[in-house]
Amino acid sequence: MQTEKVIKHIVTWLNDYATNANQKGFVIGISGGIDSAVTSTLCARTGLDLLCLEMPIHQAPNQSDRASRHIAWLQEQFPNVKRQQIELTPVFDSLVAAFPPVANEEERFMSLANTRARLRMTSLYYFAALQRYLVAGTGNKVEDFGVGFYTKYGDGGVDLSPIADLLKSEVYDIAKVLGVNDEIIKAAPTDGLWGDDRTDEDQIGASYPELEWAMAMKDEGKTVADFSGRNKEVFTIFMRFNGINQHKMVPIPICEIPKRLK
Repeated sequence: MQTEKVIKHIVTWLNDYATNANQKGFVIGISGGIDSAVTSTLCARTGLDLLCLEMPIHQAPNQSDRASRHIAWLQEQFPNVKRQQIELTPVFDSLVAAFPPVANEEERFMSLANTRARLRMTSLYYFAALQRYLVAGTGNKVEDFGVGFYTKYGDGGVDLSPIADLLKSEVYDIAKVLGVNDEIIKAAPTDGLWGDDRTDEDQIGASYPELEWAMAMKDEGKTVADFSGRNKEVFTIFMRFNGINQHKMVPIPICEIPKRLK
C-alpha cells in the first residue's frame, strides 16, 4: 500500500465531501482504539472543524485514559480540534432501570452492550446537528464487510466511513505514518462495550490477521472443505459471523407492493 498517498486521498475525500454537503466539519467518538485514533487524525488533517467526543459508559480506565491522551495530542498538532466529554453512565443506568426484567440474563447483557453504542450514536448526532458537522464512522473493512463486528444503528450509524475500505493491518500502517500514540497502536483491539478488558479476539475467536486471511480466501471462492487445522477453524469462524451479520451489510429489505395492488 502506498500509505502516504492513501492518507492524502482520504483527507481530500473528506474535505470534498464536507464541502459539497455544505457542512463545517466532523464529529467523532474517541474510544482509545486504533480505528477512532486514525479516523480522527485524518479528519483533523482536513483543516475543517473536528469535535472529539468522549462518551464513557462504565468504561475501563485504560480505555478512557488512552482516548483522553489521544485527543490532547490531536489538539497539540491541529488548532481545529475541539473536545467534549459526555458522561453517559447515569443515562445508561437510568435506561436500564426503566426496562422490565427478563428471564435470559445473557441475552439481556448482549442487548445492553449494543444499547451503549446506540446511546453514543444519539449523542454524536446531537452535536452534529447543533454544529452542522458530519458523523465520521470508524469501521474498517474487516469489521464492516467481513464479520459485521459493529452495532447496527450504533457505531454503524454514521454519515461517512473514511477507513471502511482499509483492512485492519492497513489501518495500523497508516497509524504509524500519522504518528498516532504508540500506546494505542500496541493496545489490543476492543469494542469497549462490556466494561471489562475483553478484546475483539476474545469475542470473535480469531485475530484480525486471521480474519483478513479468511476474508481473502472467501473472495477467492474457497470453502471450509479446502482447509484443515487452525485454518479450518478460522475460516469457519469468519463464515459464521459473515453469515449471521449479513443483515448489517446489505440494504434494509423493502416490501415492494405489486402494481396490481395499487
